[in-house]
Amino acid sequence: MWPKTAFMQRLGLNSPLIQAPMAGGATTPELVAAVSNAGGLGSFAAGYLNAQQITSGIAEIHALTDRPFAVNLFMPEYPFALTEKIEQIQAIMEPFRQELGIEAACPVNPPDFTAQVEAVLAAQVPIFSFTFGLLSNELVQRFKAQDCLLIGTATNVREALALQTIGVDYIVAQGSEAGGHRGTFSGDVDSGLTGTMALVPQLTAALNTPVLAAGGIMNGKGIVAALALGAEGVQMGTAFLSCEESGIPESYRQALLAQEGDDTALTRAFSGKWARGIRNRFMVEMRTAEDVIPDYPIQNGLTRDIRQAATQQSRPEFMSLWAGQAVALSQACTVAELLARLEQEVSQALKRLSKM
Repeated sequence: MWPKTAFMQRLGLNSPLIQAPMAGGATTPELVAAVSNAGGLGSFAAGYLNAQQITSGIAEIHALTDRPFAVNLFMPEYPFALTEKIEQIQAIMEPFRQELGIEAACPVNPPDFTAQVEAVLAAQVPIFSFTFGLLSNELVQRFKAQDCLLIGTATNVREALALQTIGVDYIVAQGSEAGGHRGTFSGDVDSGLTGTMALVPQLTAALNTPVLAAGGIMNGKGIVAALALGAEGVQMGTAFLSCEESGIPESYRQALLAQEGDDTALTRAFSGKWARGIRNRFMVEMRTAEDVIPDYPIQNGLTRDIRQAATQQSRPEFMSLWAGQAVALSQACTVAELLARLEQEVSQALKRLSKM
């Protein structure tokens, strides 16, 4: 039996688990719906999708489940990079393209955020989550007028207090162990690298807003620990990547399952924003170019052709293999099997504690 939390009761969930919104194709409608149908909260990662893709994706999820699910967007960022800097980083990455047998493609600009958010509002989803910043007061009020719950992401107390001020309903405490992009939007990367075990109790002590724990949680013991620290729910990403319903390529899935320890690292090489993934050749060889790498989303657009070619050719050494520090606990299974196993592990952990 899952322990009951206020988060579960408010959303009508059978478990306190949230499937993290992992952009780039991992969170297929099938994955989102499977998590929600199994009693958790599925999350549709729409950060890289245009308005039409968001609308059709939400419709697909509705066709697969009548349970609550969330839709996630990235708050827009508008960096500037000199032409000379872009030419320099392109020259550094040219050997990778030559090895893959491709020519540099024109970078694709990020989708228009205004159009994205209007598509989400038009769909009247039950939960909207956002990352990399703060939602405007106007948008907060528009979502709340639809009785839509809001979830923001914080990597330190300062960010969490800012999210609380604008009136979000839940705050994800993203520990440094988490895979994928860091949600830090206040301060440099070091200011957002507190571990989950230290961050969650800090936020629960500083906030009136309920906290959801994220980062390095892969099994029942981690879930129990997060709840014991004061979290009302647990957001898990890497655990769902190796599920059958995930949309990642097979070479990525096998890289996850082959891990025997923590061989992850933070890198800006793929996107220009710090993110945690399985250490590979591209990450290592791009370290010397750190001072030249333009900020997100510019670098993300510049490396898209490399990442796509690597995926097509099953070359994981050039792919962004996002994963958290507990990636070695990944298992191949369906979503239903994962949630059933986690429920059993939670029960076992609670029984063990009750005997102590």
